[in-house]
Amino acid sequence: MRQLLSLLVFLAALCTASSVSDYHEQLLLRPLHPSLLLASFNFQSNTSLASFEQQNFRYFPRSLGQILQHANTRELHLRFSLGRWDAESWGARPWGGAREGGTGVELWAWVEAETDEEADGRWLTLTNALSGLFCASLNFIDSTRTTRPVMSFQPSGDHKNSTLSDLHLLHGTLPREVVCTENLTPFLKLLPCKGKAGISSLLDGHKLFDASWQSMSIDVRPICNAGSNDCQLQITQTIDMVLDIQRSKRPRDNPIPRPVPNEELKCDTSKPYNSDNACFPLDAADQEEEWSLSQIFGHSLKGTCPLATDGADPVCINIPHTRHVYASEGAHEHKDDSGYMRCFAIDGDKDFEIVLPQQEISEKAPLEEPLLYAERSFIGYGQERGGVQAILTNPSPTNAVDFVYMESLPWFMKLYLHTLKAKINGLDEDIIKEMYYRPALDRKRGTQLEVRILIPANSTVVLTYDFEKAILRYTEYPPDANRGFDIAPAVITIGNVSIRTTSLLLPLPTPDFSMPYNVIILTSTVMALSFGFIFNLLVRRFVAMDEGDKWDVRAVRLKALAAVKRFLSRFRKTEKLEKKE
Repeated sequence: MRQLLSLLVFLAALCTASSVSDYHEQLLLRPLHPSLLLASFNFQSNTSLASFEQQNFRYFPRSLGQILQHANTRELHLRFSLGRWDAESWGARPWGGAREGGTGVELWAWVEAETDEEADGRWLTLTNALSGLFCASLNFIDSTRTTRPVMSFQPSGDHKNSTLSDLHLLHGTLPREVVCTENLTPFLKLLPCKGKAGISSLLDGHKLFDASWQSMSIDVRPICNAGSNDCQLQITQTIDMVLDIQRSKRPRDNPIPRPVPNEELKCDTSKPYNSDNACFPLDAADQEEEWSLSQIFGHSLKGTCPLATDGADPVCINIPHTRHVYASEGAHEHKDDSGYMRCFAIDGDKDFEIVLPQQEISEKAPLEEPLLYAERSFIGYGQERGGVQAILTNPSPTNAVDFVYMESLPWFMKLYLHTLKAKINGLDEDIIKEMYYRPALDRKRGTQLEVRILIPANSTVVLTYDFEKAILRYTEYPPDANRGFDIAPAVITIGNVSIRTTSLLLPLPTPDFSMPYNVIILTSTVMALSFGFIFNLLVRRFVAMDEGDKWDVRAVRLKALAAVKRFLSRFRKTEKLEKKE
């Protein structure tokens, strides 16, 4: 416990130092498993709020700043996420879950406006502008995907009391959005060094989007010193990813895994069935996987960003001090008092490399336990109705957890509020302290449900409710309708920290899309046959077979040719007369 407290104090000191400086960046590496590595990139810029209002940008990106000014946005939080965080094996989420988003794209912001209609208009301006800036489909966040949370999400910035009454919180999600390199490139362009130097030079789309879990976040908020009017606008950009060490070490020109030769197999020879033809893999959980920065990210770190002048060490690694770590020549290593954190000061003009050799694991850095374990799934069967089950577990043996559970459901997923039930340790108890519910309107807005729950220590709550599936119009189905419809993750707010469950895939009653094609083909065939039959009746001349032999085919052809010539001569005469006139 003391080690965790000292680690938190160390990170808090780094955050305090970075809030004073104009620009700060840092990379934190934390092994989660002998073959998994968590890499957290943190970039933070501060600018004077007065200079920002005068459009005097220094480290704050001008492209984003002008969008915020035009849409009257006072605080912004944008997330791009993929994958699933395994809390049972990896512990608490990076940054305690404060910079995590749901699968796909998630956006929430505080917009200053006098009325709800004006706030909706500025929210539409904000989503469309961010869509073009980050090459994402944020313009599809319409009224059916937008909610106004009441109990969830609290402002993390310092806002004046005079403006708090005019701030409107709007929240939107796109769980179907596929995050890719097109979103990473605009993200890097917002940084002062733009991926050319410093820790941002390690960011590569091939590595980032090959991770088991990854999240990109952008947070903009005002920060004011207590007792003074000196306010700053702070932008924090974070990238977190969980990398598979063995997968990341594959060369880019040979990414296909191939079987290991027999002589390189590591077998457990203590097994009685071990032989030349049978090999039981040796458990390597007691050995650290060998890796280096150049193996994980494709190349070494290219010096430091010259604009990061706060004096903080740019690279830190969270492993016991007893482990062997080799750094490049000229780097200075600093260890803290917790026994698990070590940081490196880097020469700005030289490339930096870290190498962890393969070694026995005699001690592991403790994983921080999450405040809450959450999982959500569909229950029931059939194409008409269904249900949702959320299992929430408090792992603390002594402390209760007070949190807000929020669901943002699409309009075609109609929730039955009277079926909402909460069981604690299998018993029906009144643990719902407060609830906010806004029903859906067809094709206008979705369902919003917020529930405040208090979970006692070492307890599990099962939250269930039923819903009905609506039937969509023919044009409302996506091209891959048989895949299902993505349902946004539930948001669990614990104080200033928000964690997400996994997204869900809802199958809806899907019509047979081949029927319109069959109808078109059949109708066209009938029309073609009918037209041909009627045309033959009108044009052809039917005569008896004996009369047909009397017709001279050559004479008929000559008569037809003469008729065509007369028609052409008349047409030419008419054309000459028109020219003379």
